Amino acid sequence: MSSLGDVRAIMSMERKNLLDAWTSFKVPTLAPALALLLLLLFLALIFIGTKLKTKTSRPDLPPGSLGWPVLGESLEFLQASRDGNLGKFIRDRMGEHGAPIFKTSLLGEPMVVLCGPAGNKFLFSNEGKKVALWWPSSVRRLIGTSLITKAGDEGRSDRKMLMSFFNPEALMRFVGTMDEVTRHHLRTQWQGKDQVEAYPTLKLYTFELACRLFMSITDPQLVTRLAHHFEVFLKGLISLPLDFPGTRFHRARRATDSIRKELRALVRQRRVELEQKLARPSQDVMSHLLANGDENGKLMPEAEIINNMLNLLFAGHDTSSSTLMLLLKYLSELPHVLDKILAEQREIAASKAPGELLQWDDLQRMKYSWNVICEVMRMTPPVGGSFREAVVDFTFEGYTVPKGWKLYWSAAVTHEDLNFHPRAASFDESRFEGSGPLPYSFVPFGGGPRMCLGKEFARVEMLVFLHNLVNLFDWDTAIPNEKIIYDPMPTPVKGLPVRLRPRQGLSCS
Repeated sequence: MSSLGDVRAIMSMERKNLLDAWTSFKVPTLAPALALLLLLLFLALIFIGTKLKTKTSRPDLPPGSLGWPVLGESLEFLQASRDGNLGKFIRDRMGEHGAPIFKTSLLGEPMVVLCGPAGNKFLFSNEGKKVALWWPSSVRRLIGTSLITKAGDEGRSDRKMLMSFFNPEALMRFVGTMDEVTRHHLRTQWQGKDQVEAYPTLKLYTFELACRLFMSITDPQLVTRLAHHFEVFLKGLISLPLDFPGTRFHRARRATDSIRKELRALVRQRRVELEQKLARPSQDVMSHLLANGDENGKLMPEAEIINNMLNLLFAGHDTSSSTLMLLLKYLSELPHVLDKILAEQREIAASKAPGELLQWDDLQRMKYSWNVICEVMRMTPPVGGSFREAVVDFTFEGYTVPKGWKLYWSAAVTHEDLNFHPRAASFDESRFEGSGPLPYSFVPFGGGPRMCLGKEFARVEMLVFLHNLVNLFDWDTAIPNEKIIYDPMPTPVKGLPVRLRPRQGLSCS
């Protein structure tokens, strides 16, 4: 541990070096006020960096580097995502330190990364005991108080309220609606075209479906406006929270303000419709939250309902559209897998009367199709990982993580672990036959008490779309090996254009 004398010596040396550099720097073109501002900024960075070194000099901390003052290693972390190699940042540091745990500094916070199924198990099983949900400042500032940012009893209460809409019993009622919306989408956006840009088209589909099921929105102009705002919002969701013109965060904040304005008008209109018996409390999530209180009968404040709807519209469409896009990409490269899916889905279609919509029992027969979707999510997780905060000091793998430090777990690195996924770089849907992967080794939806609320919704949505798509079209990608980046979801750099070939004798009736 550094002594007080060592710290003072470091600070004295850094101040001397800084002042020497400053006095030798010629600033004839800078106004005095700007020169003073730069000097103060440099001094602040030196002070913060020295303070951070002092706080993190304990010998029992995990190995690693905190990187630059304030910025830490955020730029390297974000760049790895945008280069399409999400796991590289973590793999490089695991290899360097020879441990499944290391320290870094991300998004302005000292952070410990726990790697692999053992790290996942520790974090998921200690939710509310040793760790709690945490999100970067950019997420908290954009989304506000909602299910995604609440922890403890408040978070559990909100989750219980929403779970009554997202459990299998509730979703059974919406399978037919999903099928109807899917058929209409394919008829209007795909049928009759030789080529479509798959990713933006799929984003429109999943967003339309979320608007319809969560808020009963059917106005196409409103859907288009909201979709545009959400596109900008998403780009700044995981970013440095620099709120001035030209930054991703600033653009995202302005887009979020526009989304809230639209949602506020919808919530107030729906409250009136419920009072006048023109809407039913059970017709969608928005009505459910407006009409029902928590276990103590307390109604959710309007601002929180708006925040929750914003969160659900985002989470309810973006991960699904990324996974469906990847599904199209992988199936175009794996015709033998597509043939097996087609056989399964044609058998289900043959059992239906003309025009009959899918039902819950039909989805339970799509076992092979779901195994393929799971392998797609293993190969390229829709969400790279998530964050927690240490609420007490704890030890893991012989290292101490101090209270208040932030934590990160990675689905991407977990899914590449050869100890749990042999031939991890190869597509093999048979991994999910029988009991499937070992616990905590397949985590596209997280795990523990904070497992993704919409897991079952996503399963139904993707299976319904896949059923209709493969029965209507064959396809191939127009740009072989198109690069996929994380921004922050898996995103094809050219939108994944696909060439369509209609299957004979079938239409989107």
